[in-house]
Parts: sequence; structure tokens; C-alpha cells
Amino acid sequence: MIMCRGLESLPSMCLERAKELKARFGSLLLKQELSLTGHLQKPDKLRLTVEDSLRWRESFQSLLASKQGLYAFRAFLLSEYSEENIAFYLACEDYKNTKTSSKLCAKAKQIYEEFIGCDAPREVNLDHETKSITKKNVENPTFSCFDLAQSKIYALMEKDCYPRFLKSASYQELSGRLAG
Repeated sequence: MIMCRGLESLPSMCLERAKELKARFGSLLLKQELSLTGHLQKPDKLRLTVEDSLRWRESFQSLLASKQGLYAFRAFLLSEYSEENIAFYLACEDYKNTKTSSKLCAKAKQIYEEFIGCDAPREVNLDHETKSITKKNVENPTFSCFDLAQSKIYALMEKDCYPRFLKSASYQELSGRLAG
């Protein structure tokens, strides 16, 4: 075992690298899980029309409202190692649909620990103030305790990820294949 002394920044660099590797590993496992469990069909088995792919261009909401669009967008984010954004958004949507208030606390804690907490394996990019507000909200969870954080991630995806998706080779190939 090699011990280094005097390298104060080493632990934080190691922690950052470990978090990055954990997030990538999590995305890889999710990618394998999606293909093994069959929860989402493979792209070549999705029934798409030119109208579908054109509708995705209309708005980010149109893309998310389509099962095929959501699948294609999630696959794109996986390829960019930023799938945690859509995973967080969908976890928040699921959270809002929780039927019993007794499950609210456990779900809120799970979402916070997975996506927002300081050692979150799939940490999303939120500013300090939003994280603080969300942390306080989770202490006494309500159906809306993630609304601020979710809206920030939605806006991030809409302004950053969505335009890149529309310009991506995979979307261009998909829409071109349908039109041709």
C-alpha cells in the first residue's frame, strides 16, 4: 500500500473520480437492464412515422410525451453520460404519482440520496440554493417537494440536451431513415 503525504487535494480528486466512475457504471447497468428486461423496445422494433419524428422537433414536451421519443432521448443521454437528468425527471414524475403518503418519505429520501445529496451516485447539476431548498423540503416531504429541482433539470434538458439531441447523428439518421 502506497501512502502519499502532503497531497491535500488527492482525496477530493479521488472522490470526484470515484463519483464519476460510479455514475458511469450506473448508466451502463441501466443500459444493460433496459435491454435485458425488455421494458423498452429496441429502436429497430419501435413503430415510428415521419410525423412522430417531426413532432419531436415541435417541442421538448412533445418529445417526452412520446414513448418512442422518450426512448430515443434517453438512449442519446446514455451515449453522452448524462442520463441522470432524465432519470431524475422521471423519478420526480413517479414520486408525484405516489398513492400513499406513507411511501412519500421513503421515496423522497431515495430520490434525494440518488440524485441530489453530496455523495449522490447519479448527481444532477443543481445550484447550491436549489439543493438547499430541496433538502429542507425532503425533511417534511409533500408531493411538490422536488418541483423546484425538477423544473431546473427540465429547463437544463430543454435548453441544452434537447437541441443537441435534434442535431445528433442518431436523430438525423432516424428521421432521415423514416423520410427516405
